[in-house]
Amino acid sequence: MASLLKGILMKLRIVFQVVGLIAALLSLMPLIAADFWWVRIFDFPHLQLTGFTLLAIILYFVTFNPKWINDYLYITVLLGCFVFQCSKILDYTPIVGLEVLESSSQVNDEDRLKIYTANVLQSNKKNEKLFDEISERQPDLIVFTETNDRWMNEIRIAIGDDYPYKVEQPQDNTYGMLVYSKLPLSNTSVQFMVDPKIPSIHAQVEMRNGNLFQLYAIHPTPPMPQHNDMSTDRDTELMKTALMSNKSELPVIVLGDFNDVAWSDSTELTKTVAKLLDLRIGRGFYNTFHAQYFFFRWPLDHILIAPQFFHEESGTGVNFGSDHFPSYAYLTYEPARAKEQKAVQPTAEDWRQVKDQMSEQGMEEFGEMPDSYRKAVESLNK
Repeated sequence: MASLLKGILMKLRIVFQVVGLIAALLSLMPLIAADFWWVRIFDFPHLQLTGFTLLAIILYFVTFNPKWINDYLYITVLLGCFVFQCSKILDYTPIVGLEVLESSSQVNDEDRLKIYTANVLQSNKKNEKLFDEISERQPDLIVFTETNDRWMNEIRIAIGDDYPYKVEQPQDNTYGMLVYSKLPLSNTSVQFMVDPKIPSIHAQVEMRNGNLFQLYAIHPTPPMPQHNDMSTDRDTELMKTALMSNKSELPVIVLGDFNDVAWSDSTELTKTVAKLLDLRIGRGFYNTFHAQYFFFRWPLDHILIAPQFFHEESGTGVNFGSDHFPSYAYLTYEPARAKEQKAVQPTAEDWRQVKDQMSEQGMEEFGEMPDSYRKAVESLNK
């Protein structure tokens, strides 16, 4: 029986080779300096591709022949790709230290902040579980994406009385957005930073302790042929948001459906330039998409926070019929401890990438750049 099984495995050697090489090569595709959707899209299934590579390595070792030089070459290439794949996602495992530290043991209630965000899926007509979870968690601030007039009306009826402060931009193109808050909002605006049909919502939020923070709620287009053939618009919106955060005199929170995964170069660059922190680092992936297919999941929804905020609780929410799980974060505002988790400062190379990702017109539209950007550009031009 054992010999029969090994014989079958030997005949499947070519299958192991093809599966392993395809998974490894596809995971390397995003390294290509191109904005085409068919390149950027392979950032998304990185977890799955890593799993396929590991499976191919395990299966191939079953039929490994120490006398064949090709086996050594193949397995060396595959192991090298697997190490690279793991390096991209290592930060989202408990192996590394926490980027956002835990809250102090004793924090006043007025220094606590509960945030919740949900991509509702415009066509989804199931909402009971969503509203039940909101009722249970009682978030202070909620961002809904993919909201049309129907969703806005249902949300108003279900929770509108509990959230007196609102910014509503319903749309029928799957990019509508609503911000509902128990906390006072000021300097609110709906911005169309890149595309006249793709809104973001900006507001200053007054916490119970009287301090303000700057909110940027965003939902850029994904690099998909039915949405956008290139990732340029998404990356430009992420960079503009990052630059506003960099220049902000208030602590910043950026959240929403980025249509980008946590480990991609564009999201990592956004976090660095914005001088923000990712509470998932050292805690987990918090995969929010796709809620209906267990195997096809990755983290598309993000909550990036300023160093003045600390972690109390976070995670993904209930499956309520959308293709996304909601995300939530319970934070505490402790500015005296901010130096304990200082954000990484952008390097000259980071600023070069910002310049590459934004067109000259985009840079001009943005206005005055941060001092650190100008200094970096001067050093690069020397």
